[in-house]
Amino acid sequence: MQDAFSLGGRTALVAGASRGIGLAIAQAFSQAGARVILAARSLDALKAHAAQLPNAEAARLDVADNASIDEIVKRYPETDILANVSGINLRKRAESYTEEEYASLMQTNLHGLFRLTQGLGKHMIERRRGKIINIGSLTSLVGLPFVSVYSMTKSAIAGMTRALAAEWGRHNIQVNCIAPGFIITDLNRDIWSKPEMRAWLRGAQSLPDPGKPEDVAPLAVFLAAPASDYITGQVITVDAGYSTTANWPLEA
Repeated sequence: MQDAFSLGGRTALVAGASRGIGLAIAQAFSQAGARVILAARSLDALKAHAAQLPNAEAARLDVADNASIDEIVKRYPETDILANVSGINLRKRAESYTEEEYASLMQTNLHGLFRLTQGLGKHMIERRRGKIINIGSLTSLVGLPFVSVYSMTKSAIAGMTRALAAEWGRHNIQVNCIAPGFIITDLNRDIWSKPEMRAWLRGAQSLPDPGKPEDVAPLAVFLAAPASDYITGQVITVDAGYSTTANWPLEA
């Protein structure tokens, strides 16, 4: 059973590993025995994090830059596990997004990640082995206001997951998606410091508190490990029940 959850002998590349969920996943992969490539734009931060992990290294990756993506694919063709975490968000009314904002969200959250997956996936096909873990969102499954373009990208990530799972399963590649709920990171810490947000969440989901990146990382390890070899094409929520439960003020 211990071997079923081991990543020993595997090379894992985490796109978007400089902080938050990506960093937590990189750390968890390392603890499970993988050689880990921490990839993002913030090279200095990545180097500092990699120095604290055994068998880890930092690599600059800008998923908005095709040349940067292609360089990573060329540099790490031996990647066994790919975690696509990179992403940005911009909360606005749907009618107010500019073309530049729309293009930036699409490139960073979707087009760049597909190019990276396409490039590394070719090598996985050649070796007949691979694990791909995409990070989606609650908006991969449900609608929330003021994040329309972000929701479009994350819905597409879920669709990409299912399509690649169907296409690449014959090559012994499993592709799955994690859809985190309301996870506190540096990008949204101010929002969740508001009492009204905490009060709303207590009524919106079964478990009353927002999560942390470390709540997501263990599932990523499972999906990267041999224990999940018969699981593919799934969108799995880590959302404290938000997508399936609700509370009300009545008592039995």
